[in-house]
Amino acid sequence: MADHPDDRPADGAPSPEVMELATRLFDLARDGDTETLSGYLDAGVPADLRNQSGDSLLMLAAYHGHASTVSALLDRGADSDLPNDKGQTPLAGAVFKGFDDVVRVLVAAGADPHGGTPTADTAASMFGREDLRRLWT
Repeated sequence: MADHPDDRPADGAPSPEVMELATRLFDLARDGDTETLSGYLDAGVPADLRNQSGDSLLMLAAYHGHASTVSALLDRGADSDLPNDKGQTPLAGAVFKGFDDVVRVLVAAGADPHGGTPTADTAASMFGREDLRRLWT
């Protein structure tokens, strides 16, 4: 065990327990376990928690098609436009995967269809999704 008061290893890395919890939180977002994830968020877990690739909880929920989890994260302050390390946004991910319900939730929350790389607008255009483009034009 580390000698630091916050139980971190001497190199400043998170403890194994913190890493295990973070992994669980990201899995909850991927799996769409809105109720359990909401409990953690309500207890103080940051809504914009990000993994080693820069994917936020919102990005993972959006990319895996969980509109109710996306809504819960947005209701708790998640940034709808927070890009991952590749510059991808939750909205672009939802457009790419074809999760129309998630796209609608994100657009209603004010997500920017022209942010990120590639943009959600570009992705919708590439896939011939004029129906989605009409949501923000």
